[in-house]
Amino acid sequence: MNTEAAESSVRLDLWLWAARFYKTRSLAKQAIDTGKVDIGGQRAKASRAVRIGDELRVVRGEETFEVVVRALSDVRGPASVAQTLYEESEWSKQARAQLRAQRIAERTGYQAPATKPDKRARRLIRALGDIDAM
Repeated sequence: MNTEAAESSVRLDLWLWAARFYKTRSLAKQAIDTGKVDIGGQRAKASRAVRIGDELRVVRGEETFEVVVRALSDVRGPASVAQTLYEESEWSKQARAQLRAQRIAERTGYQAPATKPDKRARRLIRALGDIDAM
């Protein structure tokens, strides 16, 4: 952590990248621009300053994280250090665990086909697709 960053604030896109919510800073900026990140219940901009104690809601794919900022950093370090930058709420952890269990339950019983469809099967699949379009 930079001492200068610890004293004041850090850009939101930089903090999300350093906290390992997104792989790149540009992905973090894109998520912010599309409304997937809120600070205190309000939509934020990438240049918004993040301070210790801010409450963030981060949507990443199907997962939603509700976190409180505990430390500031503008450098990306190891995952163990990144996890100390925030504290996730118990409700958020439970909701993600339930969603994960639901996705696993939905996958049970599914078996991928052993081979690719042959010519006749591809025609049937294509025909079914045409029926749905009507």
